[in-house]
Amino acid sequence: MKKLIKEEIKKIIPHREPMLMIDEIVDMNDQWIKASFFLSPCYEFFEGHFPGNPVMPGALMIEAMAQTADVLLLSKDEYKARTPYFMGVDRVSFRRKAVPGDTIYIEASIKEVFSANDVVSCDATIYVDDRVCAMGTVALAMR
Repeated sequence: MKKLIKEEIKKIIPHREPMLMIDEIVDMNDQWIKASFFLSPCYEFFEGHFPGNPVMPGALMIEAMAQTADVLLLSKDEYKARTPYFMGVDRVSFRRKAVPGDTIYIEASIKEVFSANDVVSCDATIYVDDRVCAMGTVALAMR
């Protein structure tokens, strides 16, 4: 079990506020990671998405999935000091909304490594209260 706080996460991935979508790494091993992110009611994206009925945008959920996978990959010796570029998503589905005050938990695991072009795909799932909010596969180019 390996835990990391936000300042330690910032030493691994290049993302910074307001685009950093991870508060803590709850657990991690060589192939799997679990992160958390508290959805503060103060986040500006809630003001416009949607007034009177705020929900976390799906695009930001996907970004949280990618960043969680970034931490997993950049923690491995073969990818240290590289930059993870988001290449795409596959089969993403949204099952439940995440709202201000929720803590989302993001799990990611390595699905496939395409070593010829340094691309890694990871399966990722977002939960709130043990209920699936979103799931899909993210692809990252490790340059």
